[in-house]
Amino acid sequence: MKKRFFKFLSKVNRKVLPSYTKQGLDLAKASKFQMAIFGYKLWVTKNALD
Repeated sequence: MKKRFFKFLSKVNRKVLPSYTKQGLDLAKASKFQMAIFGYKLWVTKNALD
C-alpha cells in the first residue's frame, strides 16, 4: 500500500514539479526553495523504490 502510494506520488511529481537535473541546476547555487523541492522529490523516489 505504502509503495503504491509513493509510486503514484512520484508520477504526479514528474508532471507538476520542475526537473532541476534536466535544467542543469548547480545545487551549490540553488535557493532554499529549490533545495526543498529537490529533497522532497528525492525522498519520494527513495520510498517508491523500497
